[in-house]
Amino acid sequence: MQKTLDVLRRYYDAFNAGDWDTFFGLLNENVVHDLNQGGREEGLDAFRQFIDRMNRSYRERLTDIVVLASPDGSRAAAEYIVHGTYLATDEGLPEARGQTYVLPGGAFFEVADGKITRVTNYYNLQDWLRQVAGGSGQG
Repeated sequence: MQKTLDVLRRYYDAFNAGDWDTFFGLLNENVVHDLNQGGREEGLDAFRQFIDRMNRSYRERLTDIVVLASPDGSRAAAEYIVHGTYLATDEGLPEARGQTYVLPGGAFFEVADGKITRVTNYYNLQDWLRQVAGGSGQG
């Protein structure tokens, strides 16, 4: 369990620091990524493409991160607060004008041999849409 908690803490520390070498190094080559309210992508290359797209459209920092793991460390979860700025219009979403947003989010993980094998992300899309439609979020 402790090894899994350490992997997830390093994952989120790397995300917040923009340390993509460390971030991707914590993922299994065949990682499964369930997108928020969307589809499923498989493989490290698909995850890299997703992060590249996200980094073009959003600048995010996660705070108040809490991680939990099953006793055997094979499954884990995280909850956090997303503080973001909508930088460039993402396909199918409202126009970006530098709107800020603050919303809770979470993720579920599977971990094997010290690598993340599945990431399932969640945040309330309707809350995000309400915040960016108003031009400014809470933060």
